[in-house]
Amino acid sequence: MCSLNLTISIDDDLLRKAREHARRRGLSLQEMLRSYLKSLVGEASPEAVAAELLDLMRRTPGKSEGRKIRRGEAYEGRA
Repeated sequence: MCSLNLTISIDDDLLRKAREHARRRGLSLQEMLRSYLKSLVGEASPEAVAAELLDLMRRTPGKSEGRKIRRGEAYEGRA
C-alpha cells in the first residue's frame, strides 16, 4: 500500500474542535480522519465499525446518572 500526504485548509476554530473531538475519542486527528474516510468509502468492515462503536460507548460516560429516561423526555427541546 502506498501512502500519500494530503494537505487541507480549514479555519482555526474547526481545527481546534476537531483535535478536541479526536482527543476525547483517544485518537490523533490523523487516525480519526483516516477512520472516517475508510468508513465513508466502505473500506471499514462491519465488525470494525461495530467494535469502534462499542469502544466509544464504553469510553463515553452517559448523563442519565442511572435513572431511566422516557422517550418523550429524550426528545424534549428538539424541533
